[in-house]
Amino acid sequence: MSFWRTLGLLVMMAGAAAPALHAQNTNVELTRKTKSKVEPTYPELARKMNLSGTVKIEVVVAPNGTVKEAKLIGGHPVLGTAALEAVRKWRFEPAPTDSSGVVDFKFEAHQ
Repeated sequence: MSFWRTLGLLVMMAGAAAPALHAQNTNVELTRKTKSKVEPTYPELARKMNLSGTVKIEVVVAPNGTVKEAKLIGGHPVLGTAALEAVRKWRFEPAPTDSSGVVDFKFEAHQ
């Protein structure tokens, strides 16, 4: 199977999963202060596909400031993977309890 045909099948499969990603409309902004952020790397596949857009990640932050859970709730899966990898490395100020909210990442197409 050729590279382009394989790529096309992967895109179609990712597109088939995309509607479920938009099912939740949670828009609670995360209010805890960040101590450190890691910016997502624009994926090579996204560059080849000329993808851009916003990715929404729902995060739960543990009392010690580490990301306890991160879940893609909106956006293209190829971009979402990069955003998930980055947000899992973020560190927040400590707090007495878990905190949760949504973080948006905007991706611009790179040539």
